[in-house]
Amino acid sequence: MNKPDSLYIGLMSGTSLDGIDAVLTKLAVTGEATLLGAVSAPFSPQLRKALLDLQTPGPNEIHRENQAANALAIAYAAAVQQLLTQTKHQPSDISAIGAHGQTIRHQADLSHPLAYTHQTLNPALLAELTGIDVIADFRSRDLAAGGHGAPLVPAFHAQQFGSDQHLAVLNIGGIANLTLLPATGEVKGFDCGPGNMLMDAWIADQQGHAFDENGTWALQGEVHKTLLNKMLSDPFFTKAPPKSTGRDDFHLEWLQKYIGADNINPEDVQATLLHLTAHSALQALAQHAPETTTLIVCGGGARNTALMQLLKASTNSVFKHSLEVVTSDVLGIDPQLVEGLAFAWLAWAHKEKRPANLPAVTGARGPRILGACYPA
Repeated sequence: MNKPDSLYIGLMSGTSLDGIDAVLTKLAVTGEATLLGAVSAPFSPQLRKALLDLQTPGPNEIHRENQAANALAIAYAAAVQQLLTQTKHQPSDISAIGAHGQTIRHQADLSHPLAYTHQTLNPALLAELTGIDVIADFRSRDLAAGGHGAPLVPAFHAQQFGSDQHLAVLNIGGIANLTLLPATGEVKGFDCGPGNMLMDAWIADQQGHAFDENGTWALQGEVHKTLLNKMLSDPFFTKAPPKSTGRDDFHLEWLQKYIGADNINPEDVQATLLHLTAHSALQALAQHAPETTTLIVCGGGARNTALMQLLKASTNSVFKHSLEVVTSDVLGIDPQLVEGLAFAWLAWAHKEKRPANLPAVTGARGPRILGACYPA
């Protein structure tokens, strides 16, 4: 067992492919996390392109993936060193690093045991470069037990945000996922649809920008209701949980399929994608947890001003009662850092031999200890 108040580092690079969030966390023996420091580092253009290219089939994939896995480990190690320097800690102070890696395939719906998920990373190299134990590959154990391996953050949300109120957490990364935290009863959660991913892909394709800062471009357009309804007809949105998704399902080609031959202004497409993210999340929340009184938003999407305004403005049309929409800032946690904290917590759970999946969320046959350890 670890000593009380152990220190862990969480490393997160999500489906938006925007970079690395590294957090230093103090974990109490009961699992409560306290943020001690954080750094964010953008991917180099070369690494981002290498990881993006691996999202779709292509030539020489094994070689390219291993090169990218090594480069990602090097980038992770640099972020760890920056974090240690900033917080004045040594590698020997840290119990372990929880490293998510970069998802390049997520095929959880294939018939078990053929389902798989793959996060590229060389964790052995990361352990070698940092001198700290690395816990990685968190998803595969849940898949082996018949689950989706995702989302994994609801267990941390329950630990950190659970209360005697009817709460929900909406994590908006590349993909959006919901954690349902009722005042009493079972915690549930699932991926509810695209978060930033399609908006990022569309503005990159049309304007060459990595993302639509504050939703400014989306606000210049108008919602194309026919396109919105077409996209919402995708079977994923009506599929019952447990469910998970990723770039395998939602990507630029998926969007272009629904646009078809329609002549739609590019800014109207962006506005419609903004509404797709908000609408799909709120509808899923209303269907599965209509008693929710507070929605806590985290992830990069919480910094999209237009998206947050739309979520707040749309609640009255979806819920019969007042639903308060806030970001995790009100709880003292930067929305961008919640997932990094979650993977530090998952590393802690692994070291403590504590199951960290929620079968009601992932669909696994039972609780499982997640991750594999690469000792320093």
